[in-house]
Amino acid sequence: MTDRRYTDDEMAEIFRRATDSTHQAETHAAARPGMSLAELQEIGAEAGIPAEQVAMAARSLDQPHAIGPATRRMLGLPIAVADDAQLDRTLSDAEWDQLVVMARDTFAARGKLRQDGKFRQWTNGNLQVLLEPGTHGDRLRLRTVNGYARQMILMGGGAMGIAAAVSLTPILTGNAAALANLDGMAILGLIGVAMFARGVYGLRRWGERRAKQFRELIERARGSEIP
Repeated sequence: MTDRRYTDDEMAEIFRRATDSTHQAETHAAARPGMSLAELQEIGAEAGIPAEQVAMAARSLDQPHAIGPATRRMLGLPIAVADDAQLDRTLSDAEWDQLVVMARDTFAARGKLRQDGKFRQWTNGNLQVLLEPGTHGDRLRLRTVNGYARQMILMGGGAMGIAAAVSLTPILTGNAAALANLDGMAILGLIGVAMFARGVYGLRRWGERRAKQFRELIERARGSEIP
């Protein structure tokens, strides 16, 4: 890494990961493309950023893991959100406790704590905050699935499908006796539409909100201290 030269975009990302946005602007303004890690550390030192903090940010930039935000969709809408991050340091017990407090405040949920050796987790239903040993420190993994919305969409779609199938059968076959069931199928269809709409509405901004909350937790955990 000592021989590597960083581009303008890479230097901006290093300083973003190493400190807050104010120092990022100051340090990036003083940097020029093609600078080495040692030169970036010198610029960071002038802005009060520890050299090791700049080095950790640079290491995280070079790590090739498939880490970052991910979204699984249903009917084009986000049904599951995930985000992974290599922290490049090991959280202390006190920092993990504070991260759990942040998660509880963010999601307004008490959740459950569990620890198996170096593996720690805070979960609340489908919502998971997992801390695991990584290559260069801890790895933070966040996962959630909107199970309620998924259930509403599947049940609503099923009800609409049954209502349509049962209603079309007597019409296509000319079975007059079966026409008496049309009123009940119409009600079932309306219930299905309501359930389906409720599920879709619940997903409209849910994914974006969860992704933002996950990223905020990760950025706080990446700091030298969790406030």
